[in-house]
Amino acid sequence: MAKTPKKTKMTAKNIGAGFLMGLLAISLLGFGVEGFGGRTTSIGSVGDREISTNDFGRALQNELRALQGQTGQAITTEQARLFGLDQMVLEQLVTGAVLDNEAERLGLSVGDSTLQQEIFRVPAFRGLDGSFDRESYRFALQSAGMSEREFEESVREDVSRTLLQTAVISGAAAPEGYVAPLLEFQAQTRDVSVISLSAANLSAPVGEPDDAALQAFYEENIESYTLPEGKRLRYAWITPEMMIDEIEVDEAILRQAYEARASEFVQPERRLVERLVFPTLEAANTAMARIEAGEARFEDVVAERGLDLDDADMGDVTRAQLGLAGDLVFGLDAPGVVGPAETALGPAIFRMNAILAARETSFEDAREVLRDEQLADLARRAVMDDLDLYDDLLAGGATVEELAQETRMQGGEIDWRPGVTSGIAAYQSFRDAARAVEDGDFPEIRELEDGGLFVVEFLAPLEAAPRPLDEIRDDVVRAWQNEQTLTELRSIADDLATALRSAEAAPEIALAPIRFDGLRRTDIMPDLPRDLVGLSFEMEIGEVEIFEGGSEIHLVQLHEIAAPDMLLDDVMDLREALEMQIEQSIAQDLFGYFIASLRGSTQIRLNQQVIDAVLGGL
Repeated sequence: MAKTPKKTKMTAKNIGAGFLMGLLAISLLGFGVEGFGGRTTSIGSVGDREISTNDFGRALQNELRALQGQTGQAITTEQARLFGLDQMVLEQLVTGAVLDNEAERLGLSVGDSTLQQEIFRVPAFRGLDGSFDRESYRFALQSAGMSEREFEESVREDVSRTLLQTAVISGAAAPEGYVAPLLEFQAQTRDVSVISLSAANLSAPVGEPDDAALQAFYEENIESYTLPEGKRLRYAWITPEMMIDEIEVDEAILRQAYEARASEFVQPERRLVERLVFPTLEAANTAMARIEAGEARFEDVVAERGLDLDDADMGDVTRAQLGLAGDLVFGLDAPGVVGPAETALGPAIFRMNAILAARETSFEDAREVLRDEQLADLARRAVMDDLDLYDDLLAGGATVEELAQETRMQGGEIDWRPGVTSGIAAYQSFRDAARAVEDGDFPEIRELEDGGLFVVEFLAPLEAAPRPLDEIRDDVVRAWQNEQTLTELRSIADDLATALRSAEAAPEIALAPIRFDGLRRTDIMPDLPRDLVGLSFEMEIGEVEIFEGGSEIHLVQLHEIAAPDMLLDDVMDLREALEMQIEQSIAQDLFGYFIASLRGSTQIRLNQQVIDAVLGGL
C-alpha cells in the first residue's frame, strides 16, 4: 500500500541558512539603475508584482559567490552569463513572483506568531545564551542592507510559498504498481558459483615463441602495435627550475622571511579548548557544580543551552588568547573542565581537550626550506619578467628556433603523438597545444603548469606507423604467451562447462568453485571482475556462462533465483528509499506542471536593458 508522501517541513534552515549564506555575503550597495527616465528600481513585473533591481542583484551575487565557492576561483560576470547564471536567477525570481501572486489570490497569509517562530529559529539572530537577541537581529539586517519590514515580508512570502507548494504536492504518492517491480528488480537475489582458470591451471607453461611464430603474431595484431598519427613539432621553453642556478638569495631576505613567518616557526604551548558562556556567574557556578558532581557532562550543558559543540569550540589557543582565563586553563596538566572565569563575553566554563607542546624551529633549521621557497619564487618571477621580450621577438618575426638561440629559452623538437608524455610533453598545457597546433599557425607564448613558458611550432605531419618488432619484442612475447594461455584455458573451460551443464563428471582439475549465495545486483565478488555480477542476473537457473577477463577465464553457474524477502530490514529500507524517490519525482513533476500553468496565465514583462545594466554593475 502506497504511503502518504512526506510533507515539506518549514525549518530555520529554509529561511535562516539562505539568509546567512546570501544576504550577509552581498554588497551593501543597492542596484538601482540610472538612465532610463530617472532611477529605475525594477527589472520587470510578474502579474501585479514587480521584481526589484535590488532583489535581482542580490540573488545574482548569492549564486555567483556560491559558484566561486564550488570552483575555488573568481568568476567574472561574463563567465557567469556563459554558465547561464543570470537566466537561472531570473527563472527563480519569476517563479517566486508567480507563486506570490497565486498565494495572494487564494488569500494565503502567515500570522505574526508563525512569523515570530520562523525568525526565532534563525541562528544569526541568537545571542550568547542561544536565545533570540534583538540587537543581533537588527545588526544582521543592517549589515545585509535590509529593513526589518523588508526581511519580515520576505519571510512571510517564503512561508506562504512553502504552504502553497505543500498543498500542490500533498497528493503525490508512489503507486504500488511502480514500486513493486522496481523493488523486485533491485532486491532479487541469485545463488551462483564461480570457477576461475589461470596459467597456474595449465599442465605446463606455454614457453616462448620462435622467431617465425612471434613475427606471425606481430603481423596478425599489427593494429595493436601501430603508433597513431601525430606531428613533428619544434618548441622553445623555459621553466623556473632552469633558472635556479642563475639566482642567488640574499641572506637578509631569508632572515626577513623567517621573521615574517615567526608565528609558524615559533609557537608557544597551546591548548584545544571549548568555552561555554553564561548570562550570570550564578548560572556558571551551578553548571560547573553539576559537572563536578557527575550529574552532567560538558556537552550536556552545551545542549541544554540550545547550542552544539561547534558553537563552543575555540580551536587551539595560547595562554594570552584566553585572557583572564589563561592561568586557569593552562593550570590543567591533563584534559578536564575548569571554571567559571570572567571573560569579555561574560562568566564562562572551559573544557580543555588536549595539550599542544611549544614548538620552535631555529633560523638555521628553517634556512633550507626558506631558501628553496625563495629560489622557486624568484625563479618564477625571473621567467615572467622576460614574457614581454619573448612576445616582442615573436611579433617582430623571430622564429621558434631563433627564440631558443637569442634568449634563455631552450629549444628542441619532438615527434608528438597521442599518448606521448615524456620531456616537455609531461605538461598537460603542452599536450593541449600540440593537439591544437596546425601548419601555418602563428607561434604564441603559453604558460606551463609550474610557471614556465613555451612556444610550439608545427613542422610536419607524422603518419600512423607500426612500432618495429625489435623495439617492443618483450611486449609482443608477453601478448603471445597470454593468447596461448587463453587458448588452452578456453579448451579446459569448454570441457568444464559441458560437464557442469550435463551434471557429468568434470575433468580432473584441482580447483573448487567459489559460492555466492544471496547475491544482489549492487553486490561485488571480491577479487573477481565486476561484470560477473551483471552476467549472473542475465542467466537462467542451471545455465553456465564463460567469461574472459584479462589473462583469466571464469565459469559462472546460476543455481537459484530468489524473490526479495519483504520482512528483511534492508529490503524494507530499500522499499522506503524507492518510495521516497518516486514520491519526490512525482511531486517535482506536479509542481512543475503547476508552475507552468500559473506562468501561462500570468502576464510577465521583463526589461532586458535594465537586466543588462544590473549585470554590468556587478
